[in-house]
Amino acid sequence: MALTREQMAQRIAKEIQNGFYVNLGIGIPTLVANYIPTNITVTLQSENGLLGIGRFPYQGEEDPDLINAGKETITTNIGASFFSSAESFAMIRAGKVDLSILGAMEVSETGDIANWIIPGKVVKGMGGAMDLLTGTKRVIVVMQHKSKDGKSKILKKCTLPLSASNAVHLIVTELAVLEITEKGMHLLERAPGVSIDEIVKATECGLIIGDNVPEMKI
Repeated sequence: MALTREQMAQRIAKEIQNGFYVNLGIGIPTLVANYIPTNITVTLQSENGLLGIGRFPYQGEEDPDLINAGKETITTNIGASFFSSAESFAMIRAGKVDLSILGAMEVSETGDIANWIIPGKVVKGMGGAMDLLTGTKRVIVVMQHKSKDGKSKILKKCTLPLSASNAVHLIVTELAVLEITEKGMHLLERAPGVSIDEIVKATECGLIIGDNVPEMKI
């Protein structure tokens, strides 16, 4: 069975380690904030100028002036700090962020990523993707395995304009967890009830498949 958006966020939260500074992109990545284990200390960074993002607010406690980079209302943890976007991007470009969790439209087998524009369609801008992809120590992409018309979004080579080359380390989709290595794309885990054959058929590029591919534990 394919994972829900929330389950994908839960699986990604398992990749976060104690002491990490983490940037959450727009969309599914923002849901990760709700699933970070309580026994570790993690600082969430938002490129619009905030360190110390908390969970999403419950209904009735929203503050319209307190938002993340995707303009969603958020909460802050004790010790949170606010600063300019210039200082925020200085942190990112200086390599101070341990992990970025981003969405994507396409990812290639070598870790190239396209996530900022589809030619011919109107977009609001590239945002901070380029800086995060090149300035962060580790990048995890969360995305749907296939497009709405059924085409694979995990490709031998990206067809859309790139945001960065060789930048992605791990991909989590509704079907699988895939690690990008020097030898190729390695199938690490599969969603509960999803067969290896289903994942292979949904993936354009070749996959390195071990003797035993475990189901994800959510």
